[in-house]
Amino acid sequence: MLKVRLENDQIQAKLGSMIAYQGDVRFEHKGGGLGRFFKKAVTGEGVRLMAANGTGDLFLAQDKRKIMILELQNDRMTVNGDNILAFEPGIDWDIKRVEGAGRLAGGLFNVVLEGTGKVAVTSDGEPVLLDTSTPTFADPESAIAWSGGVRTGVRSDVSFKTFTGRGSGESFQVAFEGEGWVLIQPSEGSSVPEHSHAGEGGGGGGLGSLVED
Repeated sequence: MLKVRLENDQIQAKLGSMIAYQGDVRFEHKGGGLGRFFKKAVTGEGVRLMAANGTGDLFLAQDKRKIMILELQNDRMTVNGDNILAFEPGIDWDIKRVEGAGRLAGGLFNVVLEGTGKVAVTSDGEPVLLDTSTPTFADPESAIAWSGGVRTGVRSDVSFKTFTGRGSGESFQVAFEGEGWVLIQPSEGSSVPEHSHAGEGGGGGGLGSLVED
């Protein structure tokens, strides 16, 4: 569970993730704009958001998942849309094709977050943070986030004709290389999907604090 302390400010959170709040907190649905709406319709990737603003304590959760706090400092990271829980208002987002995945039928898309602030992501089980200075390979549903300086590609042990698109980890893996990190969850994610420095726990910031409980 994530506790967010608001002090007359705002965060963006996944729609439906609020489980409780104390104080004067108000909510409104946040559309992603027409461009992102069409990208989500075409790619199946994206995130439905709500804005929470006011003063008080807000509690967020998703399916008893583990929560990690990642931080951006005028930088960017890529995140699986299903794993985004909340982020601060200094961060913008868009849907982008994963670099090196253009040869896949239908492509491979994720959410790119850019700016300055904290990002809360969820993991189905205890995640592991891997240093990508060593070439690293992962199932596309297990790789839930990676830093902006990391180069990505696609690797497969079978013919490209057998690619069936996202979710077919047995057919292909995403390759990560370069200075940075990738965050891996010990699962292949939901069966139906809807640097910076990584670390557990909370800290200060414009919205008060993001605290993992």
